[in-house]
Amino acid sequence: MRKLRGTGVAIVTPFKNDFSIDLSAMERVVNHVINGGVNYIVVLGTTGESVTLTKDEKKAVICHIKEVINNRVPLVVGIGGNNTQEIINQVRNANLTGVEAILSVSPYYNKPNQRGIFQHFKAISNSCPVPVIIYNVPGRTGSNITAETCLQLAHECENIVGIKEASGNMEQIMKIVKDKPENFLVISGNDMDILPICAIGGAGVISVIANAFPTEISEITNLSLKLNFRSARELHFKFMEMIELCFIDGSPAGVKAMLNLMNLCNNTLRLPLVPVSKPVYTRIQKAIDDLK
Repeated sequence: MRKLRGTGVAIVTPFKNDFSIDLSAMERVVNHVINGGVNYIVVLGTTGESVTLTKDEKKAVICHIKEVINNRVPLVVGIGGNNTQEIINQVRNANLTGVEAILSVSPYYNKPNQRGIFQHFKAISNSCPVPVIIYNVPGRTGSNITAETCLQLAHECENIVGIKEASGNMEQIMKIVKDKPENFLVISGNDMDILPICAIGGAGVISVIANAFPTEISEITNLSLKLNFRSARELHFKFMEMIELCFIDGSPAGVKAMLNLMNLCNNTLRLPLVPVSKPVYTRIQKAIDDLK
């Protein structure tokens, strides 16, 4: 799992003005992040608006990204939801050739208890031919994967190799890092938490803003992993406003506005998501200009 240390980027799914997938723009964004030094790419995550894509569109996106990546960096595929058997069916039917791991979000809406969350991920792990990274994002799912449940999965399910932690609960994350198996990855799911999570022994980040700023986010991550916190802190503070703007009007609306200003993709999202407001777009434009 050394391949999944450092900076992963949760890649956006660009759309044309008619809301169809823009494969040309996707190629531009993928090349942009690879050239910017990211360590791996995550496709069909929250940032990729995966819940608004059809099954055929998801297959097309994975196929296209594999071609564009051309083995330059590892690929992680998002396969998650709140119907355990349906996820197992998707895993069994997916073409995971050339895929390093899957990222699977904790079940949302139906709010299982910790026993249910454990059994959910155990069942997926037993059915998956590639490693599994679990994803804890209570702000979106309505429930938290506790440190105890995460550690139970890490120790009992050999195929579960890491967690993307977006709870923002540093005490919980420290407990996981303290008692995890040696090779288990604790990955920041929040761009704002890269430095502190790396400082306590985390493995890096799966980033949203790295779609637009892959070089700078990779540098923050690499400096943090090397324990060069003075330099990492300086760059982190420089990008704090940009990170805030990335999420202030919803994600991935913020980063799509940034990519639009960089002429990499349209500022188009599928409903129920909408682009950032005009005032936020103007603030993003000014923040980008100030970085130059």
